[in-house]
Amino acid sequence: MITVLPDDIQAGLDQARKRALKRSSRLALEAGNQRLKVLRLSDNGFAVDAAQAPHLRGLVDLYDGTRHLSRCLIVASEEEGGEIRYEVKQMTAAADEQPLDYERAENAPVGLIENYG
Repeated sequence: MITVLPDDIQAGLDQARKRALKRSSRLALEAGNQRLKVLRLSDNGFAVDAAQAPHLRGLVDLYDGTRHLSRCLIVASEEEGGEIRYEVKQMTAAADEQPLDYERAENAPVGLIENYG
């Protein structure tokens, strides 16, 4: 049994694995005007392709397709196997509506119907 693969075969397998991860992942990272595919998401961070990603640091937005999931504060953690792993320091979930400055009552009316009679 061969325990070590030749370098060209190993490189081909790594390339095929990256292509499969890019196709299967809907997650994307947006930093400024740059949008990058997220290859893998973990509890404390995520990984992107090292060939396309600069060493990012600061606030980025995480998307699932076109749906905004969260805003993250990140730092580049390590580069290994053609991937850069980023560590998430803080993650704030994105909301569909604006935050209120007051407490909304449970039985508050949805709208106002005026009597024009």
